[in-house]
Amino acid sequence: MVRILIFAAVVSVALMIYTLIECSRAPKHLVRSLPKSAWAVVIIILPLVGAVLWFILGRPINERNQQATQQTAPDDDEDFLRQLEVWRRQQQREADAKAREQELKSQAKDSKDNDSTSKPKPDDSTGSKKPSPKPEDTDSDTPDAKA
Repeated sequence: MVRILIFAAVVSVALMIYTLIECSRAPKHLVRSLPKSAWAVVIIILPLVGAVLWFILGRPINERNQQATQQTAPDDDEDFLRQLEVWRRQQQREADAKAREQELKSQAKDSKDNDSTSKPKPDDSTGSKKPSPKPEDTDSDTPDAKA
């Protein structure tokens, strides 16, 4: 019988220590029912009962467990759909930018090819001018001498 009491005391102390550590690590705004300091006092004064009360009434609700039970399909999640729309727009902008870049490169290449194939015009700055041909008189009654 003494062995059972010693075992119960060790379990009670271990549970109390575990509960105190968990209480101290819990975020202050997530602790339920009582303030953290009041829970620490309850756990120390009533070791077994305080620990059980902490697990039932004071322990913060685990958000991961709640999210796991409330699974939704990806198309029901508004954040996921919004992120998909942002991703789609970004992909479209990148494709448009790439198309514009290719177009500009092809235009630059075409203009460069046109510049290199056309012959440069002679520079008239040397001062030598060729005489311009005189226009023929079309109002004259005389037939063309060339004809």
